[in-house]
Amino acid sequence: MPQSKDEITVRAVDSKARRTDFIDLPRAIYAEDPHWIAPLDFEQKQRYSEKNPFFQHARWRGWVAYRGSRPVGRISAQIDELHLQRYRDSTGHFGSLEAEDDPAVFRALFEAAETWLRSEGMERVTGPFNLSINEECGLLIEGFDTPPCIMMAHGRPYYAHHSELWGLRKATDLLAYHISPDFETPKVMAALAQRASSRVRIRHLDRKALDAELAVLRDIFNDAWSENWGFVPFTEAEFNEVGKAMTLLLDDDFVQIAEVDGTPAAMVIALPNINEAIRDLNGRLLPFGWLKLLWRLKVRFPSTARVPLLGVRKQYQHSRLGPTLAFVVIDAARHALARRGVTDVELSWILESNSGMRSIVESIGGIAYKRYRLYEKKL
Repeated sequence: MPQSKDEITVRAVDSKARRTDFIDLPRAIYAEDPHWIAPLDFEQKQRYSEKNPFFQHARWRGWVAYRGSRPVGRISAQIDELHLQRYRDSTGHFGSLEAEDDPAVFRALFEAAETWLRSEGMERVTGPFNLSINEECGLLIEGFDTPPCIMMAHGRPYYAHHSELWGLRKATDLLAYHISPDFETPKVMAALAQRASSRVRIRHLDRKALDAELAVLRDIFNDAWSENWGFVPFTEAEFNEVGKAMTLLLDDDFVQIAEVDGTPAAMVIALPNINEAIRDLNGRLLPFGWLKLLWRLKVRFPSTARVPLLGVRKQYQHSRLGPTLAFVVIDAARHALARRGVTDVELSWILESNSGMRSIVESIGGIAYKRYRLYEKKL
C-alpha cells in the first residue's frame, strides 16, 4: 500500500542517507529563524560518528520522522555507562531534538526514543543532551531573540510545550549570563583577592606542556563539578579531544589557572565565539568557507566570547577562599579577552541552584539572558 503524503513515519538512523537527513534537518526547521547559526557539518558528522570518544562508554540510537518522504523531525536516545555506574538509577537520556510544530511528530519521536530505552532496561529518561551532559544540553525556554554562542543549543519556542505534553517535567534549569569584560571590580572582591595574594598565584596555559595542562584542567573540572546535578566526569579521551580542539582557537591567556600554595585549585577557559565567525557559512567550510573562517579568526577576531568551563576545587567551595579563586581567574581571563577586543562574554552554563556562583557573576554585572531546561520522566 503506498504511503500517504501526510502520514508520519519514523525511521532509525541506520544508513549514510538517513544520517545525512538527521544532520541536515535543522536547516529546514530554522529556515525562517534569523538567530539560528548552522553548526559546521564536519563537527556534526564527528559528533554522531564512532570516532566520538563519548561512545567509548555510551551507546546511542537516532531516528528521523518523515511526512511522506520529507524529513520533519529527529531525536536521539543515549545510554551512558558512566552515568549508570555513578548513579545506579536505570536512567537513559534523549537529545538532538528538532521538529516541526506538530504534536504528531513529537509524539512519534518520543515514542521511538522511549521504546528503545525501555527495551534496554531503562526506567527513567532525562535530557536533552546532545549527546552528553558535557556537550550541548538543555532545551532553550528563554532567549530566543539572540543567536546561540559556541557549543550552546538554540531551539524553537514550541519545543517545551510539546515536550511537556508528552509528560516530561522540569528537573532543573541552566542559565547563560551575559557580561562585559570591562566590569568594575567589586571592592569586596578586590579586598579578598589582595588578602589571598600571598598564597594564590595566577598563571596562563603553558602550551609547551599541553598534555600535562589538559590533565590539570580536567582534574580540577571533575572535582569542582562532581556534586552538580547529573554530573558525569570527563574521560581523558573526551577532554583531550575537546581541549586540543579548543586550544587551536584560543590564546594562552584565555586559559587561567589559580594555584594555592603551589597546587592548582581553580581554572577558567574562555573561547572566542566561533558562531560569530561562521554564521554566513551555512555549516560548510568548502570550497572557500575555511578561508573566511581563518581570516576572521586571525585578522578580525570575534567581538564575543564564551566561558564554558570554570571550576574551583570542592575543598575551597564553602570557604572564603572559594569565591576569591573564582573571581581571580575570571578577572585574569577578562583582561585577556579585552586585549583581544572582545566586548561581550557569555558565561554558561550555570545551574539555577548554584547560588554561590550566580552571586559572584551578578556582583560583576552579569545578567541572565538565556534559560535552558533539563527534563525528566519515568518510563
